[in-house]
Formats: sequence, C-alpha cells, structure tokens
Amino acid sequence: MASAPQAGRTRSWSWVDLGAGAAVALAAIGVVWSPKLSNAVAQATGGLQPVQVLVDVRGVPVADPAGIVASARSSGKLAIVIRNQPHGTVSLEQLIPLTRRLTAVQPNGTVVTAADPNQQVLPTLDARFVLKGQGRKTGGGVVFGNQTIKIGAPVELEGETFRVLGTVTGLQLGAS
Repeated sequence: MASAPQAGRTRSWSWVDLGAGAAVALAAIGVVWSPKLSNAVAQATGGLQPVQVLVDVRGVPVADPAGIVASARSSGKLAIVIRNQPHGTVSLEQLIPLTRRLTAVQPNGTVVTAADPNQQVLPTLDARFVLKGQGRKTGGGVVFGNQTIKIGAPVELEGETFRVLGTVTGLQLGAS
C-alpha cells in the first residue's frame, strides 16, 4: 500500500518540472510576439503606414499581354508572395506597360534606340505594377506582410488568370 504524504513535507522540483515550466513560458512569449499580433498592435498604435511598392515584371512569355494587363486592372487587387511566404492581397494602384527597346551603336558613334519589333511575333509581358499596402519601418528596412522587403527582392504576383515573378524596383513608406 502506498503511504500518504507526510504533513509538513515540501514538494521538490525536478528537472522535468522546470523544463515543462520553461516550455510553457516560451509558448506564452511566442503568442505575445507572433507576427499577426504584432501587426495588430502596430495597426492599433499607429505603427503601420501606407507603403507603395513598385514591382517590375520583365520578359514573361504570354500569348496576350494586353489581356493580362486588362485582367489585373479590372480586379484592382493582387495576391502577393514575398520570399515564398504568402502575404495576402494588396491593392493595385496602377499598372504601367513597359516597352522593350533595342539599342544599336552606329558607325559614327551615335546610339540609336527603337521599339523591339519581335514583340509582335513573340509577345512578352513587360509591366510595372504599382501596389499599395500597409507596412512599418524597422531597423532592417520596411516590413510588408510580415517580411522585410527591399529593392531587388523577388516577389510573386497572382491575379485571377496569371501568376508572374517580378522584382521590387521601388519602395516608398508613408506614400499616400
């Protein structure tokens, strides 16, 4: 038979008890510092500001580039993936079609440029997407969608009928 604990005897703590307590404390800290919660706190305290992000998409082979541009403009919103991490949707403020140019140096040393005639035969999507969302300034740059984003960062943009890979070419915090 098991004997009842003696009166006046104190409980001793084992390493297992201390490890479980540390795990509970770390879990509580993780919940408090989670990115979604910190974004909610930043939004409530005014830490989030409007961010304008320019993304250039160059040389994506498509059958109908004008259809992609029209589709993106009509939806007005795009899903964005930064470093393989989904961010959600951002509003499309503007979509600027870019024209490919050919450059040639003439025998007399002058430089001549012209629109690329190959665009008619092998069309590609070349466009600048002007996106608007919410972000905050940190020591490492601008945090946009729980990811630090900088010029040169690769991003994926997804609409109803397309998914393209682009590069951040401009970033402005506090843009209205």
